[in-house]
Amino acid sequence: MENANQKSGRLLSVQNLSVQYEANNEVVKAVNGVSFDLNYGEALGLVGETGAGKTTIAKAILRILPDPPAKLTGGKILLDGENLLDVPADKMPEIRGQRISMVFQDPMTALNPVKRVGWQIAEGIRLHEHCSKAEANERAKEILKLVGISEDRFREYPHQFSGGMKQRVVIAIALACNPDLLIADEPTSALDVTIQAQVLEMMGELQKAKNSALILITHDFGVVAKSCDKVGVVYAGEIIEFGTIRQVFEEPKHPYTKGLFEAIPSMSLDVDRLSPIRGLPPDPTNLPSGCKFAPRCKYRTERCRQAVDEHDFGDGHRCRCCMYSEEHGEGGK
Repeated sequence: MENANQKSGRLLSVQNLSVQYEANNEVVKAVNGVSFDLNYGEALGLVGETGAGKTTIAKAILRILPDPPAKLTGGKILLDGENLLDVPADKMPEIRGQRISMVFQDPMTALNPVKRVGWQIAEGIRLHEHCSKAEANERAKEILKLVGISEDRFREYPHQFSGGMKQRVVIAIALACNPDLLIADEPTSALDVTIQAQVLEMMGELQKAKNSALILITHDFGVVAKSCDKVGVVYAGEIIEFGTIRQVFEEPKHPYTKGLFEAIPSMSLDVDRLSPIRGLPPDPTNLPSGCKFAPRCKYRTERCRQAVDEHDFGDGHRCRCCMYSEEHGEGGK
């Protein structure tokens, strides 16, 4: 097997991905033309409001969307150049767990309450590595120690663990087969602040040690700043701004991104009230034409209601906004 530390270059390429849900004679347009690339060893944060489509993007990559009602209506998901959407359904279990793993949002429901945690970690190792039960158990004990849990708790049940420990077990399951890509869906949302910091630090260390790629889904810009190399801002099923942490945090371009930063409390400014983004995200069953953020944007013009332009500001920093065409000419210069 190739040493993980020797892997480099492009791992994942999502190209023009679109997903919709069809139920009760309605069509929910959850993901609309999402594109991004991720290299080995990189960490990407996907941020945005609840319902923006972040988890749907993650589940589409793993191909675990419920069908029906979910339907992939377009795009490609290339893993080392292979389009996962062309892989037969009966072959996907060989990829899940071994090439791509996911840490689900709620550790309380991600674990089987009637199975010992050691068994749940070792199960994936037995299936993917085709090793004996004894070998899988030894590997599972080593992984437990990696995530900071003593191996003498190997035979305990999930209810015997705290919330933070459960999350560590879920991460151990995801990392059991050294996946090339780890997707973490709000892995710290159920944890207190102290445990959050410990779990994020542990995930970062393991990711760098194995040179795996990470997609971190969160609402928290602080978590993204601490853990990621790149960030994609998701709104109404679109990535409306994408770039490195430095690019997006220091020079945000999209009015929505600027609004998110303006809504964060500042320790250096004395203000009576925060500055929220007015309005609500659009109804995904009836998305507006043109820019989806236009109804909430203080910079909107008539052009915004009809079209949206994507601008490349260099070094991978891009933004979907008409404002730069109008003010600075085509190309956002």
